[in-house]
Amino acid sequence: MLTKNKLRSKILFTLRQQKDDQRLEKSRLIKNKLFRLKVFRKAKRIMFYLAYDGEVETEEMIKEAMKQGKIVAVPVCKVKEKKIIPCKIGPDTEFNRGPYGIKEPRKKIPLPLKELDLVIVPGVAFDKKGMRLGRGKGYYDFFLKELPKKTTTIGLAFDFQIVPRLPSLSHDMPVDRVLFA
Repeated sequence: MLTKNKLRSKILFTLRQQKDDQRLEKSRLIKNKLFRLKVFRKAKRIMFYLAYDGEVETEEMIKEAMKQGKIVAVPVCKVKEKKIIPCKIGPDTEFNRGPYGIKEPRKKIPLPLKELDLVIVPGVAFDKKGMRLGRGKGYYDFFLKELPKKTTTIGLAFDFQIVPRLPSLSHDMPVDRVLFA
């Protein structure tokens, strides 16, 4: 089994090599799967991530969820506290680059964790049990640990990001489900 760092490097390389049209087409298929789920249809407040560095694209998902009247939040990184804060966004939200180059809303309106019904989680890789390999900073592991048990978590991935088994440590947090194409 590859180490986390070797696996991360290998999959990030593949993510970055993927052609845009292929990435967008697979993202659309994943969006369709997500929007058909009962847990998604029932959710009123959803936290999405903003796609970065070849990840499954979430922009159309976010726009569509807002059109459906859902309250949408995205993560804001607090580097000193090593925390993710879900912040509400709307159709007119303006964005800046955050500490890791990932877009964040310019105006930060926090949404309490207990109010989230569903969290859409990025990952470099996922395994069959829902374990995830992130970018190595631990933000999402800490965040997922803080979420109320009732909040559903779904990882989004491309088929090459699904591996049979990931090496995991005690602090690694799985997602409830992974959707991929």
